[in-house]
Amino acid sequence: MKNLITGLAVLLLGGLTLAQGANDWTKKSDFAGLKRERAVAFSINDLGYVGTGVDTAEIVHNDFWQYDPVLDTWAQVADLPGSVRRNAVAFAINDKGYVGTGMDSVVASVPGAATLADFWEYDPSLNSWTQKANYPGGFGFGVYFATGFSIASKGYICCGKLGPNNYIDQLWEYKPETDQWSQLPAFPGGVRYQLSSFTIGYSAYVGLGTDQDAYRKDIWEFSAATNQWTEKSDLPANQRSAASTFSLGQRGYVCLGANGGLLDDLWEYNPFTDSWSIRASYGGSPRKGAFAFTANGRAYVGTGKGYSGKKASVHEYNPPAVIGINELEEDLSFYPNPANEFIHIKSKSNSIETISIYSNKGTLVYQSDYSTTINTDKLKAGIYFVQGMDKHNNTTATQKLIIK
Repeated sequence: MKNLITGLAVLLLGGLTLAQGANDWTKKSDFAGLKRERAVAFSINDLGYVGTGVDTAEIVHNDFWQYDPVLDTWAQVADLPGSVRRNAVAFAINDKGYVGTGMDSVVASVPGAATLADFWEYDPSLNSWTQKANYPGGFGFGVYFATGFSIASKGYICCGKLGPNNYIDQLWEYKPETDQWSQLPAFPGGVRYQLSSFTIGYSAYVGLGTDQDAYRKDIWEFSAATNQWTEKSDLPANQRSAASTFSLGQRGYVCLGANGGLLDDLWEYNPFTDSWSIRASYGGSPRKGAFAFTANGRAYVGTGKGYSGKKASVHEYNPPAVIGINELEEDLSFYPNPANEFIHIKSKSNSIETISIYSNKGTLVYQSDYSTTINTDKLKAGIYFVQGMDKHNNTTATQKLIIK
């Protein structure tokens, strides 16, 4: 493991500049669990994990598979205990995966179909699952078609469906260290299901989906620092449900989905300017209910249901590279970069109180009070983003950092 480091830098005046060289999709090995939709995914240590969902025979599953993006290979791992399920939630926290909720039947209205509330932790080092405290939301009835995300050391489940014509706007926070849930302020967009989310830094961006009446395109920011919601710019494209979302660096992405028809577009969100940019359309066919995860600075999106049925295909997205930042070097700089053991910070600014470092996947990996020298030893080589934050947790500076 390499040393992560910190330093810090530069206020974005106009946002990050993006290279035009990448922004493309590459076909990868098909999902080894064969064709299916409504599966879930998470990534740990640059390996992807995909499981559950519905196959071409309309059978619901609880199997899980590990994807190695370097070798482009799939290997089956331990099945998720408990019920088979579709439309569950999944996220990763501190090198553990978490999967829960969902529906155990293809058709929710058939006799015996159950909405699920159980919640499980996956340890990849042991290839084993441990049951955790049940999701207490949904008035005790469980939920499906919700969205799940993690911020720093906590997980969240937002909105979802309890049954036919029965939806919620609840937000619940999960703390792994205490195995406890807490209810937080409800999603301000109203009851919603088949919605989507992605995280950047200490915030999640939640929206899209459908309510009782229509497909939606609104996006709301949830701040884990304040537990408050703020409305952001709508997705400037077709409203949609069952979209696939992911984060790379300090950008969020919305891909695919359905709104009566099926979609294959890709949109990138910039939180610094609250703006959207169109990116390369998905490398495969239009579809909904596809999984998405990130590893090694790339995104992997696959399976789902298209016009010709369920899919097993998977494509890798290589985003535009961050090549420049409008820097205020006279106010803040750090060296060396690339770094190995230490970073030394220089600043004339009095506003920076906290330094945070995020992985290329947008995960918070380091945070401390402002210091002129930072020495860390727990991060491997790679690209990171360093942010300076003021006492109100507002970002005042951001810069790319390379660890050798």
